[in-house]
Amino acid sequence: MREKKLLTGNEAVARGAWEAGLVFASAYPGTPSTEILEALAGYGDDLYAEWAPNEKVAVEAAIGASMAGVRSMAAMKHVGVNVAADPLFTFAYTGVTGGMVLVSADDPGLHSSQNEQDNRNYAKAAKLLMLEPSDSAEAKAFMKLGLDLSERFDTPVLLRMTTRVCHSKSLVELEERKPVPSIPYVKNIAKYVATPQNARVMRKNLIGRYADELAYANGEAVEIGVNRIEWAASGTGDAENDGTGGGQAGEHIGVLTAGVSYQYARDVFGDGASYLKLGMTYPMPIALVREFAEKVDKLYVIEELEPYMESALLEAGIACIGKEVIPEWDELNTDIVRQSVFGKQPQTLASDILPIPRPPSLCAGCPHRGFFYALSKRKNVMITGDIGCYTLGSAPPLSAIDSCFCMGGSISTGHGAAKAFAEIGADTRVVSVIGDSTFFHSGVTSLMDVAYNAGNNTTVIMDNRITAMTGQQENPGTGRTLSGAPAPEVDIPGLCIALGIKKENIRIINPLDLAASNAALDAAFSAQGASVIITRWPCALKKFSAADKSEFDLARKICEIDQDKCTKCKMCVKTGCPAIRSGEQVVIDALTCTGCTVCKQVCSFGAISIKE
Repeated sequence: MREKKLLTGNEAVARGAWEAGLVFASAYPGTPSTEILEALAGYGDDLYAEWAPNEKVAVEAAIGASMAGVRSMAAMKHVGVNVAADPLFTFAYTGVTGGMVLVSADDPGLHSSQNEQDNRNYAKAAKLLMLEPSDSAEAKAFMKLGLDLSERFDTPVLLRMTTRVCHSKSLVELEERKPVPSIPYVKNIAKYVATPQNARVMRKNLIGRYADELAYANGEAVEIGVNRIEWAASGTGDAENDGTGGGQAGEHIGVLTAGVSYQYARDVFGDGASYLKLGMTYPMPIALVREFAEKVDKLYVIEELEPYMESALLEAGIACIGKEVIPEWDELNTDIVRQSVFGKQPQTLASDILPIPRPPSLCAGCPHRGFFYALSKRKNVMITGDIGCYTLGSAPPLSAIDSCFCMGGSISTGHGAAKAFAEIGADTRVVSVIGDSTFFHSGVTSLMDVAYNAGNNTTVIMDNRITAMTGQQENPGTGRTLSGAPAPEVDIPGLCIALGIKKENIRIINPLDLAASNAALDAAFSAQGASVIITRWPCALKKFSAADKSEFDLARKICEIDQDKCTKCKMCVKTGCPAIRSGEQVVIDALTCTGCTVCKQVCSFGAISIKE
C-alpha cells in the first residue's frame, strides 16, 4: 500500500514534478506560488532548481532545458505570466522537445497581489493546453499529466493554480520517481528559429494540433477522469431547491465547474445535483458540455473571476446561468455561492464584540521605516513605489508612497513623471523606491532608461539583503542560491555606475539613521542629473548570516520609554511601528521591539532609551 501524506497544493506540484522525472525548474518567488520551488529544492540530486531574477528569464531557461531534451517547468504568480508572455507565446508556436509545464498561481481575492487577473485567458490567447486542479491530489496528478501531454501534443502546458489550492492541504498518494530518458539534441532551425518565414508554418501547426487536443479533451480526458460527469443519484437537483433561485422542486440541476470552485459547488448543491467537473479547461470540451447540458433542466456555471467557461458555452449556443448570479470579482466560497444561487444568507452567531481592524504594516524594526519617515517629511515630492514590503510605506501614518503598478515600474514611472514636471515648469521632485530583488527583476532596465535619457529623478534601492515579502528567498544580491550554495553577489553601486549614474550621485546609507537619510535626500535633491540612494540594512525577520553579523550591528536591543519624561506628544507613534502602543500611556512592547531606535531619534524629550 502506497504512503499517503497531507500536502499543500504547492508541495504536491513539486512532488508530481519529481515523480514525473523533471530535470530542470526555474521560478521567481511570488505568493501564492513560492513554495513550489522551495519544495523542489528538497529533492536533492534528482533535479536542478533555481531562482531566476524574473519570470521571463525563468520561462526562457525552462525553454532551453526543454530544447536540450529534458522535462522542465517554470512557476510564478499570475502577474508574473505578464512578464513571461513574450517567450511563452512564441514557445507555443515552436512546441517542445522535453515536456514543459508553466505553473500560473492565480490570486482571486487579491490576498497578496495588485490585481486578480484570470490567467485562463492566457491559455486561450496562446493556445496552450490548460489543466486546473481542485485539490492537492489533482495538483500532483495534473503536474505529471501536463508533462506527458506536453510531449504528446508538442506544446507547453499551463497548470493553473489558485491561492486556495496552492495553500490548502489534502491527502496525496506518494509514488516513486520515474526517470525519463533525455531526448538527444538535434539542431532544428525550422522548429526553433521563429523568423517570419518559419513562424508562418509554426502558426499553421499550432492551429492544426487544436483538433487533436480537442478530441483528447472530449475523449481520453473523460476516460481517465480528468474531465468527468458525476450524475445525481436521484436524477433531480432539489437538495437546496425551494423556489428561491436555484430551481423549482424536481428540476434536474447541472453544474459545470473546475478548480477549487468544484469544492464550493459540491458543498452548496449537494448530491442532488449533477456535475461536469473539468480538469482540462483548454481546449474546452464543448461536445462533452453539450451532452451534459442536454440531460439537465438547468445548467449553472460556477467559476471564479472571468466568465471564461460561460463565454465558451454561450458561443456554442448552450444555455447556462453564470455571472448573472455569481460575482465576477473576489474569491468564491460556499457562503457566496449559496447566497448567489439560492438567496440564502449565511448563518452567523451574534456577538457584541466589535472587530478590531488590523491593516498590514511594516514590521517592528523594518529598515524601510526610518527612511520612509524621513521621506514623508519632504514637501512637494511625488514618491513612485514598487512591489514589495516597502509598498506598505503607503499606509498611514507614513503615507510615503503615491503609486504602485508593477515590478520595476517605480523607476520608469518616476522618470516619466519627472520629465513631465520639467516640461510644464513644475518644481516637484520625484523619488522612486524599489527593493533589491525587484531592482534585479526589472528595475535595472528602468534605471538604464533614466541614465540614457538624462533623467533627474532620485531612485532609492532598498537593499534589505533578502527577498523579504515572499518569505526570505535568496536573490542575485544575497550571495547565495536557492540551494544555499555560495554565489557571486551583485555589486549594486557598481551596477548603477555601469548603467550611467555618476559615482558622486550615489549614496549608501543605514536607513535606520534618520540624520543619514536626511543628508542623502538633501544631496540627491541638489545633485545634477539622476541620483541613487542605496539603503542597506538586513530585514528584521532575516536569519542573519555570518556576513550580516560582521557588517551590521545586530546585537539584540530594546527601546523603552521613561514615563516621567514622556509628554505624550506621540511623535514616536507617528513612525507607525507596531511595537509602540498608544493609550493612556505610550509604551513599547519589549517582545516585538528590535531596538532599531527610529522612535528614539524622533523623540525630542529624551524619553526613549536603549536597553541592551
